[in-house]
Amino acid sequence: MAVSSEATRSIDEAAVAAVQRRLARQTAPPWLHAEIAGRMAERLLLFKTPPRRIIDWSSFLGASAPRLTATFPNAAMVAIEPCESLLERSRVSLRAPWWTARRWKVPSAEAVLASTTPPEPAQLVWANMVLHGVADPPALMQRWQRMLSPGGFVMFSCLGPDTVRELTALYARLQWPTPTIAFVDMHDLGDMLVHAGFADPVMDQERLTVHWNSAASLCQDLRLLGGNVSPDRYPGLRTPRWRTALHAALATLRDGSGRYALTFEIVYGHAFKAELPVLAPTETQVPLAEMRRLLKSARKTID
Repeated sequence: MAVSSEATRSIDEAAVAAVQRRLARQTAPPWLHAEIAGRMAERLLLFKTPPRRIIDWSSFLGASAPRLTATFPNAAMVAIEPCESLLERSRVSLRAPWWTARRWKVPSAEAVLASTTPPEPAQLVWANMVLHGVADPPALMQRWQRMLSPGGFVMFSCLGPDTVRELTALYARLQWPTPTIAFVDMHDLGDMLVHAGFADPVMDQERLTVHWNSAASLCQDLRLLGGNVSPDRYPGLRTPRWRTALHAALATLRDGSGRYALTFEIVYGHAFKAELPVLAPTETQVPLAEMRRLLKSARKTID
């Protein structure tokens, strides 16, 4: 992807590519991505007209394909992947068993590289937990906008600025290099959507507190989420002595129950492709509690 916007972020894209290849070898998508896919899928009840064609951006790591096909069983699915190894994982996971009705009634699911452009427009572009790892979010949003038919929706989730804030503060106190990239605020993401040609963006966020029983399990899970791809991270490999020092320092993250705790801020956004160009930035903020109330109301209507 060409880096073209002034909103380009400081991300080591070579490290991102290495993380993608490593995660492609895992037996399952990252644990947090699967959790957020379920929460994000609740918002699909807002659709009045089911999409005929869905683009699932970073499909395998987004852990969303089963939920999308269950919600919209008649929609044609297109999985977009950033590299060949993830492309192969999606091709296998999207293949419907021969004994299912979907295998014979719905067009075969496609899996293509992000460097290509799907030939047909979609009514939904879905991107779960991918945007925070992109160096140029506005450029990607512009691609999403071009892939949608007029009136089509984009729905996404990503990590927000408060993610692992406890770990960031710990590293700063010890004068260690940053443990993570900087994440984009949801208000800035809403502005980017409008400038990319989307209308009426709705942004909200929630904070999750995740607990671990040991420092070792905490570090292992963070690696399963991708790891640190900041250009300002420690250069080279760390020693066993440094790992021991890290585990000792992480003891300060224990809460009242004695478990290690970290905060994850999850940002959600959706917007639709306007029939006419959007002239002025507009943004709607919906509190999470109100969003859940609306979704419950939609669910009752459907039932």
